[in-house]
Amino acid sequence: MCMFISIVACKEGNVQKESSEIRPEALKMETTVKQQKAALESKGYRIFDYVDEDTKDTVLMQQYFIAFLKSGPNRSQDKAEADSLQRLHLAHLSRMYEEGHADISGPFGDDGEIRGITIYNTPTQEMADSLANSDPMVKAGRLVIEIHPWWAAKGFGLR
Repeated sequence: MCMFISIVACKEGNVQKESSEIRPEALKMETTVKQQKAALESKGYRIFDYVDEDTKDTVLMQQYFIAFLKSGPNRSQDKAEADSLQRLHLAHLSRMYEEGHADISGPFGDDGEIRGITIYNTPTQEMADSLANSDPMVKAGRLVIEIHPWWAAKGFGLR
């Protein structure tokens, strides 16, 4: 979110008032949102924006893709093979993050059918699906992928 900071300068006891003209920093922030939109659109990302009624900030929303990693049909690997697949799986997820294709990944804390998620930052679902299905755990059949489009605000983090 964009935040504006007003600075009131005091000089020899006189307070300078802000003028009603548009401040350069406000133009710079607006240009930045426009530049972000243009860059994302040029790469094929789906986006939209809105103005937050409370803060008056422009919020830029982008479509991401959540991959649910679910238990696959082939979970009969011995411990050594399962451990090897786990190392390869973690390396794959790290590479996705480093290359900018995935923003966050993690397992669930229960022992349910859905084992974890990865949020892919790709312009298309087909690309996210291809990257998710290149995971060694998926290739081995230990996991299967289910992908859904998901919208989130650019720049907002987890708390």
